[in-house]
Amino acid sequence: MAAPWKGALLLLLAAQAARRASAAQDEEVPAEWVLLHVVQGQVGAGNYSYLRLNHEGRIVLAMRSLRGDADLYVSDSTLHPSFDDYELQAATCGPDVVLVPAHFQRPVGIGVYGHPSHQDSEFEMKVYLDRSAQRHPFGDPAYPDGADGSLAHTFGAEGASGEEESVLWTVLISLLKLVLEILF
Repeated sequence: MAAPWKGALLLLLAAQAARRASAAQDEEVPAEWVLLHVVQGQVGAGNYSYLRLNHEGRIVLAMRSLRGDADLYVSDSTLHPSFDDYELQAATCGPDVVLVPAHFQRPVGIGVYGHPSHQDSEFEMKVYLDRSAQRHPFGDPAYPDGADGSLAHTFGAEGASGEEESVLWTVLISLLKLVLEILF
């Protein structure tokens, strides 16, 4: 009875290793994005690390968890945003991307939350200035070439199917942990 589980376990571990290897490659970003900073940090389970954004203009925050699961909360009304008090958020099991509009009042508060499912979470956040946005006479950003400003194509997100895939991975890993606890 344990033989089928071992095969499934090996297949799952191989798939997860392949996914991590593809995620480790440098992501492609548009030429209009200028890298301003790279921030690395660590946050404990259920805790926050706070950062402050002073750069003007349209900013893209691209964070990935190196270990654990860190989530991103952004606000222009508080320097200590949380999952209860924020304007923008990205709380996925994969790369987290938030676009901070140019009209947000500076400084902008950034909260990195360590998900309780991991004792510690380690993250890397890249801060980009998006120069593709042009000022519209009425104050709304317009995009050249008719682009809609979507970040989905840039970081490989596939809309709802990407979220469903993340949920599927979370469920599969939880089941795997349960099976391993029962077997060992």
